[in-house]
Amino acid sequence: MGTNFIYQNKVMSGLPSSASSFLWHPAIKVRYPPGMRSQVLLFFTRLLGQMQSPLMHYFNVYRPVQKLIQLQGDALGPEPEKEVLQFIAVLCTKIRQEPALLPHVLEGQNIGLLGLAAKPSMTSGQSLPSSEVQGGGLCPEKPLGGDPTASRLNLVTSLIGLCKSKNKKVALKAQENLLLLTSVDHPTAAQALAQDSLLCLLLANYLCSLYNAIPGTTNPADIATLPPVQWRLQHDTSDKGSSFPGKHSLQAFFGWMDFCDCLVKEAHPVIGDALSTTVGRRFFLETLQPQLLQMSDSGILFSLALLKGLVRQIHAPALLQQLVGLLLGAEIDPVGPSNSACRQERTNLCSQLIEYCSHPSDEVSVATLRLFEELVWLPDQRILQSLVLGHLEERSYVLGTLLGQEDLAVPEQESGEEGLDLEEDPYFADGLPATMLQRQNQAAPWAPEEGPDRPEGPRDVKEAVSSFLCLVPSEVKTSPYLEEAGYDTYVHDAKELFEECCANVAPWTWPQVQPPQKTSLAGPPFYEGRFLEVLFNRLAQILHQPYAVNLQVTSLLSRLALFPHPHLHEYLLDPYLPLAPGCRTLFSVLIRVIGSLMHTAHRITDFPANLLLVRRKLMGQVSEEHPISHQMLLEGVIVLEEFCKELAAIVFVKSALKGPPGQSQPCPPSPN
Repeated sequence: MGTNFIYQNKVMSGLPSSASSFLWHPAIKVRYPPGMRSQVLLFFTRLLGQMQSPLMHYFNVYRPVQKLIQLQGDALGPEPEKEVLQFIAVLCTKIRQEPALLPHVLEGQNIGLLGLAAKPSMTSGQSLPSSEVQGGGLCPEKPLGGDPTASRLNLVTSLIGLCKSKNKKVALKAQENLLLLTSVDHPTAAQALAQDSLLCLLLANYLCSLYNAIPGTTNPADIATLPPVQWRLQHDTSDKGSSFPGKHSLQAFFGWMDFCDCLVKEAHPVIGDALSTTVGRRFFLETLQPQLLQMSDSGILFSLALLKGLVRQIHAPALLQQLVGLLLGAEIDPVGPSNSACRQERTNLCSQLIEYCSHPSDEVSVATLRLFEELVWLPDQRILQSLVLGHLEERSYVLGTLLGQEDLAVPEQESGEEGLDLEEDPYFADGLPATMLQRQNQAAPWAPEEGPDRPEGPRDVKEAVSSFLCLVPSEVKTSPYLEEAGYDTYVHDAKELFEECCANVAPWTWPQVQPPQKTSLAGPPFYEGRFLEVLFNRLAQILHQPYAVNLQVTSLLSRLALFPHPHLHEYLLDPYLPLAPGCRTLFSVLIRVIGSLMHTAHRITDFPANLLLVRRKLMGQVSEEHPISHQMLLEGVIVLEEFCKELAAIVFVKSALKGPPGQSQPCPPSPN
């Protein structure tokens, strides 16, 4: 009887009109009487909450609800926010229970565009057909007309407006209700929210506005040290000790990014895909990319720090796919070496980021190398494929053993300083195992056998580990003078990282064994790709560049060496690989660096003592004020020594963990 009386006598239809006349006095332009809006909202909230019969699809019921939402178009102030939120929360709950009600709650003038229901009838006793009867005749290509963000308030725009509230509790509750609304298990309703409402556009636009609100003078180091922000957690703004300029703006931006990431994961897949696409276009492409391509060093550092924060913040696969698509572009690297004309054509973002790795500013180089270290660890197969693996597929870096290639000679090695060949240099040869030099001189007989039957026993692993451990001669080592400075200290970390890496790449279709070599004499010459080219060039300058750059270059290369792809393992960790003419690997680059080091070390007075002093200075055991000559070179030697030990640990761990389950793991071989 109660619901029939309300419906037949149009009680709800008259309330919004009466409320509007009560709430606004045209003569004095004030709200009168005070608190009337809150009372009307509370009445509707209780009435809708107690309705048991499905009446929301009737015009005399849903139209007053639409009008009441539209009355909130003026500045609400802090007083009615709570009541508005309670009213909208009831609507979201009703829609969650019956998703077909969504078109009846959205703004009336746009219902026809939604394609979910027929045009509203003015007859009080006539209801709208449900979305299932209508058949979902969506018109996503039909524009809403005019500025889409300037349309009247509806359920979606009201919710997003409440999400921007300065009252943290109100904003949090509004975000929870928006998440509830978008998780409806109804394809047609989800498609209406995704394509025909302003939901995705408003979410992406607010993300862009929060990004633009971050002060450009914010220190990139503060951005890097900012803890991960979660939208469900309230941030304490009273802590002045850990605050810095721009912190609250950063927290607001990353908090909204985390909310969008959560919404993409938990919302209906149609809404999640639409939101990720809109964020990719409006924020990644139109807002973030121009900032990364600017010429100012300070602007580049600021944008790189924010991009690295986004890489850590985003976890939704659809949103992550948009970010990776922006960074990689259509084609990041040609097959052959790049010349100046070709490089000008490659204007996508990833190509520019690769060039930043060799930027004149060391700060920009370090920041970009750190970004790539985060990128290669993302669960997206396209990153490694585009940066590295696409250039190693043909294995044209290996000296061919096919018919017609037996007589192909290994090119003479370049001479070091003063025309002295590296293998003839007594300082260079003294620290290398004799077996390694013999195998370098006889590369062809040691060509790896193709196919899954290639033998690989413990002796091969021990020799490979020893090759990296003995690569740095004892004359320029500091480990013998320090306790717990052996390579076994890296084994534990390498084991954890390798297990994590294997878990990340488990879904990928990587080969387990080395496939046969496909290249021929008529094929193009090998090119390692611009990414590895820059890294190898940086590694070759390890004795002549700052300590921070060296640490980041070696860290990124060791991260690449951890991946269990046979091409990467062969190219980066096989010291006995017979190379085709003009090719280089990680081990060959290290050999050249060691040769250059040994030509320089004997010219420096008290080289061993100064090297040990620099080592202790880096460990904090010596005052920073103590001057040391050739400090940059000595720091490079220490990084080189530790890098070789880290590579040896990776070789050992990968060989030990790839055996069958239950197989006993060999003990780490001794460097002696």
